[in-house]
Amino acid sequence: MSSSPIESLPLPLESEVENLVPATSTNKVIELSVVIPVYNEEDGLDALFDRLYPALDALTIGYEIIFVNDGSRDRSAAILAAQFRLRPDVTRVVLFNANYGQHAAIMAGFEHVRGDIVVTLDADLQNPPEEIGNLVAKMREGYDYVGTIRRQRQDSAWRKTASRAMNRLRERITHIKMTDQGCMLRAYSRRIVLTMNQCREINTFIPALAYTFANNPVEIEVGHEERAAGESKYSLYSLIRLNFDLVTGFSVMPLQAFGLLGIVLSLLSAMFVIFLALRRIFVGPEAEGLFTLFGIAFFLIGVLLFGIGLLGEYVGRIYQEVRARPRYIVQAILQQDE
Repeated sequence: MSSSPIESLPLPLESEVENLVPATSTNKVIELSVVIPVYNEEDGLDALFDRLYPALDALTIGYEIIFVNDGSRDRSAAILAAQFRLRPDVTRVVLFNANYGQHAAIMAGFEHVRGDIVVTLDADLQNPPEEIGNLVAKMREGYDYVGTIRRQRQDSAWRKTASRAMNRLRERITHIKMTDQGCMLRAYSRRIVLTMNQCREINTFIPALAYTFANNPVEIEVGHEERAAGESKYSLYSLIRLNFDLVTGFSVMPLQAFGLLGIVLSLLSAMFVIFLALRRIFVGPEAEGLFTLFGIAFFLIGVLLFGIGLLGEYVGRIYQEVRARPRYIVQAILQQDE
């Protein structure tokens, strides 16, 4: 079976990237940078290109699109390379050597942006590219961070419920006010992006990190659609891990709350021991109370194990940071000569 033209396109080596000759060029100053992480999205990339480029061309401003291939195991890298050859004037492609996660891919894109307004967009077309113009217009009003709220969210009921619950919990713990933390279609000023680039932590949650640096944030509603193709790359475990990173990365309140819980349980335990001692003196021993003690002991053991796990989460983050390993490794960058 013969391979398709896209599959047969070789990826240029790093030494060859500098010698690529652009097919077209633009003299416009880059005002807008769009960063799109890509992981195993071969089935939906063509549909993304068909909507993204016309939507940005219609803005009549200088723009660039930075695709970050997050170690895809399908043909995504080859498709991105082919698209780069079609539109090298506005397209740049960052290729990872392995999969490092969505937020690491976005941070890699942030290190290469040149526009004053930076927009992040998922490659699955759940957030319409046509909404980018609304974010740009809002940024021009003087805001430095534009968050988004998905209008008529096209997700399962359990996912919506879990998202609302985590939003409320996260806001109480971190005091970061984001109505919809799961929507990655957001706009940032270049100042915020440059500040985030100085943060070297391994695990982070970009919208929350940007919110802490924003002087004048705002939220707007945007459309939401079903995935154009493929399935979500976020499993239940990945979503739990993401929320752990969000909570432990921006607050020590869980540790403080657990310390307070330990104090309360210690006082209750002391009072219960006094009660049992007085009961034995005035009433006498009671054999049936043994099972009550077992129940209380199991409850306290469960609380203790939870506390150890919570403490381990923070220690694990410290362990990752002190090793000072790179967050990702860039294999190659496809871009035109400047």
